Amino acid sequence: MENSDRTAQTTRPSVAAAVPVLSSVVPNTGPAAGSSTVTLNGSSFTGATAVSFGASAALTYAVDTSAKITAVTPPGTGAVAVTVRTPSGTSNSVTYTYASTPSLNSVSPSQGPSSGGTSVILAGAGLSGATGVAFGVNAATGFTVNSATQITAVAPAGTGAVPVTVTTVGGTSNAVVYSYVAGPVLSALAPAQGPTDAGAGVTLTGTGLTTTSTVSFGAAPAAFTVLSDTTAVAQAPAGPAGPVSVTVTTSGGVSNSRTYTRVSPPGI
Repeated sequence: MENSDRTAQTTRPSVAAAVPVLSSVVPNTGPAAGSSTVTLNGSSFTGATAVSFGASAALTYAVDTSAKITAVTPPGTGAVAVTVRTPSGTSNSVTYTYASTPSLNSVSPSQGPSSGGTSVILAGAGLSGATGVAFGVNAATGFTVNSATQITAVAPAGTGAVPVTVTTVGGTSNAVVYSYVAGPVLSALAPAQGPTDAGAGVTLTGTGLTTTSTVSFGAAPAAFTVLSDTTAVAQAPAGPAGPVSVTVTTSGGVSNSRTYTRVSPPGI
């Protein structure tokens, strides 16, 4: 007799794995050269077989958890769609933007005193979002991004000629040269005295006089000619009898002072 009690066989329906979902890429901007490490956040990443940035595959990626992937960006340009593929399908996309590398055309003025503090204008392209401005190995004392083509920066202290660069999320720019100029020094005036009226010639000797922009007798500017780094000739302006301090201003700053004495004409 055949047993009518048969063991019921229960077939459980298989559950399909979920399609991956991508919620964010952090950071979502990087250099066109690629090689930036980013974090992809979302769900159902287990078993991921590909991470794509537009038409390009990530240089490398690692599935840290079902909700997190660490990837290294390939080179690219503009805004691209980032996706994750698993055996269950391809995720939605989120946008990653390649920022162009900043470039510099000029720094103005291109020189200043070794003590720093000079405000300069950097002109170029791709300067928006700048994260740093460097004068050689030293960071600018401060900087303001005026536009995508201009930054105002304050030079730190330094010496010699140094490369100035700007760093953004797109990378680091080419360099333009900024030169630190030693402060001028006055050692002597010849003659050290003259009349109260204008026009007496005075020879100034010292060092660092090449970039002289002003020769002052007290508060009064004097006409002058720079003969060399160590010599300038000025025409003393008119003034009252007595001593007056003479200084020179150059790209390196203001010199020490030397005394010039105006002598009244003899009385009759």
